[in-house]
Amino acid sequence: MIKRRMHVFLSRTAVVLALAAMCPVQVVSAQETAIDAPPYEQQLMRLSEIFGALHFLRPLCKESDNPSWRDRMEDFLDAETLDENRRRRFIERFNQGYRGFSVAYRECTEAARLAMGQYLSEGEVIISDVTSRYGR
Repeated sequence: MIKRRMHVFLSRTAVVLALAAMCPVQVVSAQETAIDAPPYEQQLMRLSEIFGALHFLRPLCKESDNPSWRDRMEDFLDAETLDENRRRRFIERFNQGYRGFSVAYRECTEAARLAMGQYLSEGEVIISDVTSRYGR
């Protein structure tokens, strides 16, 4: 039983790491498409991805948030995006964050809780950094 759980844990961790390894390639792609993007654009893209991941992970682990992470994403989009292409890029990153975990997890595990905690911390750092450096 323990061997099976360890195997499942390692398999899921490998999937998550593989998906995370793909992100820098997508970040470069997003940079190329937004020539006139603000200097904090990549941080906001990453924040969108974090919102998506938390939108999947928090309910999976029986954590309730009000407003939901999807609602927070919609508020973020309304505040940050006027350009439809830019808005779509943010939504794409939100969906990547969601899908990245939804393919790997069907139930809350210690790895899911760990990822959730790391994403919450990373999101706080991004928000603090963008707010303090750029006044956004």
